[in-house]
Amino acid sequence: MFSSRFCGLNPYVPGEQPSDREYIKLNANENPYPPSPAVEKEIREFHAASLRLYPDPDSSDLRESIAEMLGNGITTDMVFAGNGSDEILSFIFYAFFDSNRPVVFPEHTYSFYPVYAGYYKIPVKKIPLLADFSIDLEKTAEADSSGIIFPNPNAPTGIIIPREKLRDFLQECGKKAPDRAVVIDEAYIDFGGETALPLLKDFPNLIIVRTFSKSFCFAGARLGFAVSSPENIRALCTVKNSFNHFPVDRLTQRMGIAACSDAAYYRRICGEIAATRDSFASELEKTGWQVLPSKANFLFVRKEGLAGKQIYETAKKEGFLLRLFNTKGLEDFIRISIGLPKDMQALLECLKKL
Repeated sequence: MFSSRFCGLNPYVPGEQPSDREYIKLNANENPYPPSPAVEKEIREFHAASLRLYPDPDSSDLRESIAEMLGNGITTDMVFAGNGSDEILSFIFYAFFDSNRPVVFPEHTYSFYPVYAGYYKIPVKKIPLLADFSIDLEKTAEADSSGIIFPNPNAPTGIIIPREKLRDFLQECGKKAPDRAVVIDEAYIDFGGETALPLLKDFPNLIIVRTFSKSFCFAGARLGFAVSSPENIRALCTVKNSFNHFPVDRLTQRMGIAACSDAAYYRRICGEIAATRDSFASELEKTGWQVLPSKANFLFVRKEGLAGKQIYETAKKEGFLLRLFNTKGLEDFIRISIGLPKDMQALLECLKKL
């Protein structure tokens, strides 16, 4: 009854969303703050009658607002908008990675990458992380592949690659295979990292993917975008129009434009999250926890003598949802999303008991 393609799927498993009780939810990297008041105003003033009409298939006004917000010489024809960054990543896998040559990404990274590779029958080459859990850029650049993808900061480690180091990496990639696509997933860049946007003018094979889910508090709205050369954006449009003409609905387009108009608000709350992250990390380290250096809105931590499952289950009993990775090499680590300061203080007291 089912196709061979369907039987071979190995779907992504998101962070759990239990309903048995109220939890302090620190397992899905959601933003603990509400969207900008400008977004709330747009929702309140939205005319529901307009929902009878299809949205702009190209999200033209939204893309223009995103380009203006980003600066760095980005123009509207360099921006692609989609139904969350996950949809855009899917389009990228389809458009830029071949089924006869592997796509390269780190051994431990965003777990949707191998799912997409399997969905499109693209072979995979995973590069082990270095001893300090950072991405091995040298081996990544050297690997024979049809393309490269990784987050920066990486997930689930939170470790970031400085922009100048990325420039050197892209130059090395160009020597090996100048036409190979290099995709940098900047889902967490707004929490203290250096964006790779200034590198686009020198590397036409670079594609940067962003999401509104994290720093823009849009996890429930589904909006993402990619930034690259106009040629690459046209390729993504071709894939989009071969799959779904209208990925971003009318209300979400208006909400996205409103969010772009209040970038100062988001810079402020991202700064507050980063400050909470650094303070929480410092307190954990004082009590003997290993905390990987993070520039994301989460921390990746472990404590000698404690299994990751033990930490996860103890925290859950106390009303905290954390993210456990049952992955070889990461079994003892727990990923902790950064919530409000009061939530992190309460979690700290819970973890101290361990």
